[in-house]
Amino acid sequence: MLIRSSKVVKVPLELTTVPYHQSILKMNGLSVIESCTHTQNNTGSMFLEDHLLLFVLKGMYTVRYGNQSYTVKKNEMVLLQKSITVEFEKSGEKDEEYLLDYMMFFLKEDLINEFVKMADLKPSYPAALDAVSVKSVNDRLISYIESLKPYFTQPDEISSGLIKIKLLELLFDVADTDENFYFQFLQLKRKERKSITEVIEENIFNPVSLNDLAYLSGRSLSTFKREFKEIYNTSPLHYIRNRRLDKAKELLTHTSFSVTDVCFSTGFENVSHFSKVFKERFGISPSLLKKPLRST
Repeated sequence: MLIRSSKVVKVPLELTTVPYHQSILKMNGLSVIESCTHTQNNTGSMFLEDHLLLFVLKGMYTVRYGNQSYTVKKNEMVLLQKSITVEFEKSGEKDEEYLLDYMMFFLKEDLINEFVKMADLKPSYPAALDAVSVKSVNDRLISYIESLKPYFTQPDEISSGLIKIKLLELLFDVADTDENFYFQFLQLKRKERKSITEVIEENIFNPVSLNDLAYLSGRSLSTFKREFKEIYNTSPLHYIRNRRLDKAKELLTHTSFSVTDVCFSTGFENVSHFSKVFKERFGISPSLLKKPLRST
């Protein structure tokens, strides 16, 4: 059975789709480690609010970003940088009863910065940041994963301080497995300065916040807003909402997409809110604009 989802979910705010067994460890109230098993295939899209390090213990986890596809198999890991939207496909191996078992680590900016400082990384490595990096998992990392499993039996009793230590241990273990990965962490904390128009066009229909857009452009939020207004002569919220609504009207008029599909595919995250702002702009609700296609 293949489960499909048209909604682009934000992670770690939204994590996985049933059926699954899921356990979460939190640091300062925020989800930072997730252990999950599936017995049914699942596909969808997700927008990463944090850098993500994913380990596959059984099965396969395929990630598609841009025109590239990356399959993470048993005892492999993938590093995904934050503020990108990826498509995924989760599947299990037949000889293991189609079981998919994986663990995800959401790496906050302050944790990356602390690790870089502790590791005394120097910005001299020439490698550029890869949006997606897949590597093998060695025995040392497998042992590390095993050391976490007892934590999930009583996750609410594990202190944030201990979780932080385990995450820093993870970064050191991962960095020591591969020199390129070592410097990928250094690159993660850099904010490359891109043009605002490029960032907007790449993410106009993704469920991104202004903070996400500012990060992607390598600017502070205040600088991003100021430079945006100089270019577009309006606020980012007003411009982005109108672009999304114009696209939504086009899809409702010329395709068979449902109102819900159009809502999520144009970057909105709530159907009721989408319907409200659509009616405010066009004077008609999207459900009334959406008419069944006539058969010939």
